[in-house]
Amino acid sequence: MAKQTGVITLKGPVGRLSFYKTRNGYLAREKGGIEKSRIMNDPRFARTRENIREFTDNATASKLLRDALRPVISKIGDKRLNLRITQVMMQVLKSDESSVRGDRKVKLGNWDLLKEMELNAGSSLSSTLFFEIQTSDTASAWQVQLPAFVPGDMIALPVGATHYRISATGVAVDFDLGTRTVIGSTTGSMSVLDSAGAQSLSVDKGQLSGTHFVYLLTVEFIQIVNGVEYAINNGAHNAAKILGTSKTV
Repeated sequence: MAKQTGVITLKGPVGRLSFYKTRNGYLAREKGGIEKSRIMNDPRFARTRENIREFTDNATASKLLRDALRPVISKIGDKRLNLRITQVMMQVLKSDESSVRGDRKVKLGNWDLLKEMELNAGSSLSSTLFFEIQTSDTASAWQVQLPAFVPGDMIALPVGATHYRISATGVAVDFDLGTRTVIGSTTGSMSVLDSAGAQSLSVDKGQLSGTHFVYLLTVEFIQIVNGVEYAINNGAHNAAKILGTSKTV
């Protein structure tokens, strides 16, 4: 490891040397690693090229799904959610039984592996809503039936919450076209002090365009002051879970 001792300090690459600053001063080291051309052409790196192709497909597919889920994700206080989605999507890719290693794709894998995924690891849906949730899936709609309940008894209400809303969301993606659509149905803001009657939330499948679908149930807590809504603890208590999945290819 070379150390700069002169009055001129450099940062960044110069030829095959890379200069950088540490708490011990400015250091320099020779650029290492294997050249890209060798990785992409040498038969000894065939497995590496296979991994690169699959990692690339997974990264693209994961980003598309995250973008489609953005209306839900933006209200969830889980900083590791993006990583967890990428990990689950890699499991989906590896479940592709119709392609050889290196050519496996997310779109051909077992899409049901996403089912039951909690979007907030710190606040699961089952630890937030204590009443029974029933779902139904038909050709035209995905529905959630909510029973009558008393919020104080059947919901884990965070300190400061004056209202909550429960939403059903449908998301569709097309990995070939790179497109996404989202549609939702919500109870609207409901007071934590008022008993709730039985309700049904319905996602109209006719408004979803894609090949791969996920259906979620979300509960969001808010504080309303003088008609203005405020998030509770940056969404740390909000919960969302994928309850249904389907695909057409």
